[in-house]
Amino acid sequence: MDKYELFKNIMEHKSDRCGFWHGNPHPESNAKLHKYFGVNSDFELGLKLGDTFTWIPDGRGVYRHPDGGHAFDLYKNKNIPHLSELTDDEIELAERLNWPEAKYYDFADFQNAKNAAKKHKIPILSGAWAPFYHVVADMFGMENYFVKMHTDPKLVISVTERVVDFYLGMNKKLFDEYAPEVDACFFGNDFGTQLDLMISPEMFKKFVMPYQRKIAAQAKSYGLYAILHSCGSVVKAIPEIISAKIDGLHPIQALAAGMDAENLAKKFGGKIVFIGGVDTQILLREGTAAQIKDDVKRLKNLFGDNFIVSPSHEAVLPDIPPENLAAAAEAAQQ
Repeated sequence: MDKYELFKNIMEHKSDRCGFWHGNPHPESNAKLHKYFGVNSDFELGLKLGDTFTWIPDGRGVYRHPDGGHAFDLYKNKNIPHLSELTDDEIELAERLNWPEAKYYDFADFQNAKNAAKKHKIPILSGAWAPFYHVVADMFGMENYFVKMHTDPKLVISVTERVVDFYLGMNKKLFDEYAPEVDACFFGNDFGTQLDLMISPEMFKKFVMPYQRKIAAQAKSYGLYAILHSCGSVVKAIPEIISAKIDGLHPIQALAAGMDAENLAKKFGGKIVFIGGVDTQILLREGTAAQIKDDVKRLKNLFGDNFIVSPSHEAVLPDIPPENLAAAAEAAQQ
């Protein structure tokens, strides 16, 4: 069975063995990891560890507006009050800000990354990371963002739609050309804290899920699987995530409230593919190789074969010993 077939079988809930992904190590982790495993790049590290897929974040694209600046340079040459000062009655002012346009996103570097993956016959996850929740929170200021969900909901929705439309445009530009060579759209926000969702399930359903549904539906329209990343305790949101026809959920923050494998497997087993679950807060940092292998075995027993073993945070930090990452990979593939 090649990796394309394995990945497809897992996502279709038809697999007879689980997969593995080493994550996306923090840049400060790379030197130590590359030296330990004898590789020169993160892509080579993934091959060494037997990854089931590779991730090409944001299609390796770059925003290249002719006037310069970053994608959300909203106030450049604009004498408009800050979004936090606007109300529902002033949406027109918000619409006059410098909203980004997907046509300026350049995916020239995608080709090389795609070719490397194809050469080694490994599935590709890509697409806009689309962290609209974080972006809108930054635009308003997080506290103002949450308050305005109650005081000025139309303004929040208008701003969110602008941001999401940009990401949808990015995906359209990338997938119109490359969808036949991509296997899944991988997109992410962090909706949870260690204890709960940052906002109530009701607010989550109103201000977040309509846009998760749009991104997932767009991916499906290109024949791609939809995989959502969210750290933290998101157990209360999982029924909505499943109803949006999102195929996979990553990274399963093991020690966050309600995110233990026993609870997730009992409530949602067979309804969504879980990717992650190997605790990075304590186990991968402080555990022995034997303890890590035992925990991976436990996760596999709970989640079954339609599961992808991976660290419970994609950014493997420098405090995680390389030998522990190796132990997780070995146990996943036994």
